[in-house]
Amino acid sequence: MRVSIAGASGYAGGELLRLMEIHPHFEVVAAAAHSSVGERVDSLHPALAPSLVGSLEMCSTSADQLKADIVFIALPHGESAPLAHALLDINPHQMIVDLGADFRLGDPQAWERYYGGAHAGIWTYGLPELAQQREVIAASTTIANPGCYATAISLATAPAVAAHLMGNPVINVVAASGTTGAGRVPTPSLIASAVMGSISAYKIGGVHQHTPEIEQVLHSIWPEADTRISFTPLLAPMPRGIIATCTSSIRTDTNTDTAIDPHEIYREYFKDSPFVSVLEKGQMPNTGSVLGSNYVQISVSVDEHAGQLIVIATLDNLVKGAAGQAIQNANIMCGFAETTGLLQTGVSP
Repeated sequence: MRVSIAGASGYAGGELLRLMEIHPHFEVVAAAAHSSVGERVDSLHPALAPSLVGSLEMCSTSADQLKADIVFIALPHGESAPLAHALLDINPHQMIVDLGADFRLGDPQAWERYYGGAHAGIWTYGLPELAQQREVIAASTTIANPGCYATAISLATAPAVAAHLMGNPVINVVAASGTTGAGRVPTPSLIASAVMGSISAYKIGGVHQHTPEIEQVLHSIWPEADTRISFTPLLAPMPRGIIATCTSSIRTDTNTDTAIDPHEIYREYFKDSPFVSVLEKGQMPNTGSVLGSNYVQISVSVDEHAGQLIVIATLDNLVKGAAGQAIQNANIMCGFAETTGLLQTGVSP
């Protein structure tokens, strides 16, 4: 199938190009970047020099230039919607996976608060591991790929919410991400001298843009719980990776004749999810183990002393948090096995 990529000069776009090179059914025919028209792909992504996609020249980011069987859009928020609408004007059945935020939120007020500008609407949410979501994705032609933090935190918390394990509606999240999560445009806070040897918090107090996305997922699972996320994101001195520690009080009003094992609840929830590994009890996940892969590692623990459920998830923010998940969604849309082209494991150490 012919594939085109808008936003191919960015980190997520480059990762799409890298992963497409080994996909048996997808062929990249156009890579677009409005600020780099005419440049070769491998001049922007030198690691792709040995590959076939490395010799492609960047084209303009227009619907006419991006005609293909599947279009992947990896643009900043607010820029995806106009291009998507132009593509759908040409072909109402165009298959599109948007890696940006434009079609993730159903609430226009939440969009206005966290992103600003006109609300573009909502597409099928592309997190296949949620219950029954694969079937919805398979029946769709337009997919809103989840955010990287949202993927890690939603996967870490969805089984607990589905099983009503929480003792109160607030889940506390402390999560660290590598610098590529902030995009490729340089800023003073992302230069090496500011990042190396230091971890810093940012966007605390419920203002991070992935907060409403995560809460939207959890509300869809158990609306009556009115689950809220208290999210503290951290910038870590590494290029890739996310580690999210999610903590909530665990329900105590359970039937004493039926012991609840959160670890087994998580294993059962993800039993048909090839990219999610629920680790053995006592085994902790780390970002290095999933580096460069589409896999997620999850640990499930109970702090008996404090009565807390502690779930930790790790993933590569550019793969399962962006490009890999986009390809996983495209595989499902096209009727391919969802693991096609994505079975490579992490490269650690």
